[in-house]
Amino acid sequence: MQAGEITVDGVSRRFRVYAREARTLKDLFVQRGRSEATEVWALRDVTLRVEPGEAVGLIGRNGSGKTTLLRLIAGIIKPTTGAVAAGGRIGSLLELGAGFHPDFTGRENVFLNGAIQGLRRDDIKRRFDEIVAFAELEHAIDRPVRTYSSGMTMRLGFAIAAFLDADILLLDEVFAVGDEAFQRKCFGRIFRFKQDGGTIVFVSHDAAAVERLCERSVLLERGRVSYDGPTREAVARYRRSLADEVDPAERGVGLREWGSGEASIRSAALVGREGSERLQFLSGEPFVVEVAIEATPGLRAPRLQLELRDDAGTLVGGEAVDLEAIGWSATDGSAVVRYELDPLPLADGRFHLRLGLTDSSGERLYHWLDDALAFVVYPGGEERGVVRFAGTWTLEEKITVR
Repeated sequence: MQAGEITVDGVSRRFRVYAREARTLKDLFVQRGRSEATEVWALRDVTLRVEPGEAVGLIGRNGSGKTTLLRLIAGIIKPTTGAVAAGGRIGSLLELGAGFHPDFTGRENVFLNGAIQGLRRDDIKRRFDEIVAFAELEHAIDRPVRTYSSGMTMRLGFAIAAFLDADILLLDEVFAVGDEAFQRKCFGRIFRFKQDGGTIVFVSHDAAAVERLCERSVLLERGRVSYDGPTREAVARYRRSLADEVDPAERGVGLREWGSGEASIRSAALVGREGSERLQFLSGEPFVVEVAIEATPGLRAPRLQLELRDDAGTLVGGEAVDLEAIGWSATDGSAVVRYELDPLPLADGRFHLRLGLTDSSGERLYHWLDDALAFVVYPGGEERGVVRFAGTWTLEEKITVR
């Protein structure tokens, strides 16, 4: 088998799940014979092949078997039936902080984790400074990992996996935690690994990230391969599977876009008073949202929804419009919709726009963009807080105090 090659042949994986876990010796005796196990098949007859140097995305709903498949490829667990083989050294980041001992320092965990993944101590020493610098943990590398934030732990785990001189890199939701700057840094490192001929298997609910990295994707549904082919088509099928849900559970782990696809938001922009696109505004300025929409010809006019949220996800305000009411006809295949606010009723902060297209009843979701635009508002004067008060003060009459 070539280095970087992966073969999965007719693989199924069964787990035995008990209604109540036995945590003590007493529980084992008390529950004996009273608690029957339920068989759960996480994967059923999965077959696929990944060529050396290929980047393949694994997408699907929660519980579809994506992480189980990654664990099988990594050799963490064995298949119930079928065979899995991978050539060369495997670097994996499957769980946040997996393999870290909380009482060991970051330095000690780098050597421990590297040893677990088959590296010699001299190899780890050679790479140590690069790992620490990439993780931006020079100030904390000699502190116990239990004192790290989740973001710090994630950065260290990713850095170790990324600098292992591996032939195969397995990544599971590595961008669900971390700021935008570090995400860009991670992508840069992953692309370099790909350009150097490394094989990547990438699990993420963030369809944009999968499309950027992978030309091919595998869609899993209830443990089976539903589709294996170009990423764009795989993502379209995945989004359609979520079309009937307004608030899918996958939002919490990176899902940002879904829908049935009959109508879609092709682009969105914020425009300032001078007519150019901007992402920074002064409180009280004119503010325009421009949304480019495409729809299947003959589709009845959709309904456009807009939500404004702050950085914490709190709903600041919302608006919706039936496009038929502003002139959309069934013969229209595309249009640009403008929503104008003058003045902008926000005072200070960073905000996010969520956009959605539904049918006129709001029951069928055509397209949803969870974070379509992010922008910043700066105070133009003495404004404070989130909302800009635009009221006026008057003095009605003088009152004589006796």
